[in-house]
Formats: sequence, structure tokens, C-alpha cells
Amino acid sequence: MKSIILLGDGMADEPLEDLGGKTPLDVANTPFMDKLSSRGELGMVRTVKQGFPPGSDVANMTVLGLDPAEHYNGRAPIEAVSMGVDLKSDDTAFRINLVTISRREKGLILEDYCSDHISTQEAGELIETVRSMLRGYDNIHAYPGIEYRHLMVIQGYENPAPKTTPPHDITGEYIEPHLPNDGLLRELIHRSMDALRDHPVNIARRKLGKREATAIWPWGEGKGLKVPTLEQEYGVSGAMISAVDLLKGLGMLRGMEVIHVPGATGWLDTNYEGKAQAALKALSVHDLVYVHVEAPDEAGHGGLLREKIKAIEDFDEMVVGRILKSMEAQDEPFRVLFLPDHPTPIAKKTHTADPVPFVIYDSAAPGNNSRRFTEKDAWETGLFIEEGHTLLGRLLSR
Repeated sequence: MKSIILLGDGMADEPLEDLGGKTPLDVANTPFMDKLSSRGELGMVRTVKQGFPPGSDVANMTVLGLDPAEHYNGRAPIEAVSMGVDLKSDDTAFRINLVTISRREKGLILEDYCSDHISTQEAGELIETVRSMLRGYDNIHAYPGIEYRHLMVIQGYENPAPKTTPPHDITGEYIEPHLPNDGLLRELIHRSMDALRDHPVNIARRKLGKREATAIWPWGEGKGLKVPTLEQEYGVSGAMISAVDLLKGLGMLRGMEVIHVPGATGWLDTNYEGKAQAALKALSVHDLVYVHVEAPDEAGHGGLLREKIKAIEDFDEMVVGRILKSMEAQDEPFRVLFLPDHPTPIAKKTHTADPVPFVIYDSAAPGNNSRRFTEKDAWETGLFIEEGHTLLGRLLSR
């Protein structure tokens, strides 16, 4: 039987005063997710294991059936896999964001963790300048990624316990209390500010009134890792569809085919329908397909309520709806798991470790109730899965 995982990154939220005490999922028009919720197994799941940071790395690793307590080793090593960077035993990888840092009367503030969602082309030019800056360090190398997301590798890194902060956790805050506990990393941040200040890309963005990418911000550090593939663990083949290196890296680690979809950006303008079409095509040759959509999470980080609701509705219509209609028309049994990886509350602008709603729908054994895909309805079912990494086995073994 074919199975598909549809993940709307950061869709879950908290009750908002602006919505009369409701969440974005409560007010969003989501007929297809609601339909599957009324016919499937609806409940809550903890995707961020207690004691672990509430990042998309931990959460999506969990959804892919991996226990973070056994396998988690930082975000950057996963992205390195996607980017084809082979980490040696003495290498430490760091995710580096291109961020907007501005000077205020009392110090430097991190204004934007993504530099106004800078384009991949612009970012590539800036990372080339960063690479030139790093030529004075024989053991440090930078690798261009997608949009604001990039990679840095330090060979022989000597800090046994580096402490870094995800930039999306400190938007609008002074950076001083959140700088890395490492002199080298702090030096690189400040040197990048000098290197990027009057870069032609930033001059052009300044004229257009866009936020400039004024610095790199290292975080998510870790060493290389290996995990069992889906074929080894479950005897199934899989495909991963995502715009971001993190999910691509997780897919590659699990032995999945990583499918590139033109126009997949990780933002509100992503190619939703292209992802759905690619998923349907992949299901013809694979047992399991994982479709990840980043847009609700990005809207949550920006505190953009209207955009988050739209991202949820677009995910429902153009991904869930399109895939559901096509699979039902084929008259072959199938299973669907859909969920957020974690909440990204509008009011907090960052991830939380709270459980999230999920639905497993089996077309061969549909149920019948009046539930919607909301946090409230999911809690009211009484079904709660504490060990989120068991959810994949629940999907595949039904």
C-alpha cells in the first residue's frame, strides 16, 4: 500500500486574542484536512522529545521515525549531507544564516533572521565574499545553500561545548547576550559585517528598500552522523520533496530519493502544485513519499498572522487537496499522515516544544466523525503519542 506524509512546517499555534481566542488552524479554511480528520485517526503527538531543542531538525527527524536520543547530533551535519559536503571525523559543521543586524543607540540588534528572504542568487554572491574573507583561515570553509541558509565547516574545532543561538529565536533583540560562547565565532560574525557592509548586492537592496544581509550567524553545530535507511528499517523505498537542505539531508540519510521541484522556495510563493504533482509521480515508483512545505513556519517566525493563515489554506488546497483527489480517483488503497513538525506561534515568533495534531487516514478503513484538523479537536480525541518517532511505524504497519 502506498503511503504519503504531508507536513506543513510550523502550522500549529496558540490561541490568539486577534482571533477571539482561536488558533490559525481554527480559522483557516481547510476542507481537505478536515475531511481526512473526520475519516481518519486524529490525535496529538510529541515530535520534540523532552530535553531537546524545538527545532525542525529534531521534529522532522522524529517524524521520519528516528529517536533523537539515539541519532540527533545538530542541524548543520544534516544539511551538510544535502549539500554533498563530506564531514571528516575532526570537522564541525555550522549552519550560517545571512541575517540583518543593525546598530541602535544601545547596541546591535538582529532585525531579520533571513534578510527579507534574500534570493538564492543574491545570497550566492554574498557567500562568495564570505569565502574570500575566510581565506585567512586555513581550516574554515563556507558552502552556498538556498536563500539565507548556508553552511560553514571548521576543521579541528577546539571548543568542546560551543553554545550558539538560532537567529529566528532572537528577532528584534540585542545580539550581545546571544552571541556564541566562542571567540572565533564572534570574530567571524563581526568580520562578516565589515565584509558585507557595502557589497554591491546590499547597495542594490538598500536602494530598493529591502533589508540587507549584513552578517553571517553561525548555529546548529554538530559532527557527522549515520542512520539506518527506510529500506533497512521498514523494507520500503521513499522520496523526499522539500525546498530546504535540512529535509533533503534527512531524506538522503534515510536513503530516500530527493526530488527537486522548480519554483520550490520555502516561502509563500513556493510551487505548491508542483510539489503535489511531483509527489504523485514519485508514488508510482516509491512506497512512501514525504512532502514538506516550509511557508507556515516562515510566516510564524515573522509574526505574520494573515500570511500564516494563507499558507495553511494554500497547503490544504494545493497540496493536500490535489493529492487526495488524485489518489481517490485511482481507486487503490493508500494511507496519509499529515501534521506540523512543531508549533511556530505567531505571538512568540519561534518554535515551541508543544505537541502537535496529526491525522493518519487509511482509505481502506475510513472512519466517520465530525472532527476538524485543529489543536482543540485533536486534544479532545484523547489520543496522545508521547514517543513521536513511533508514528512512522504506526503509519506503515496499519
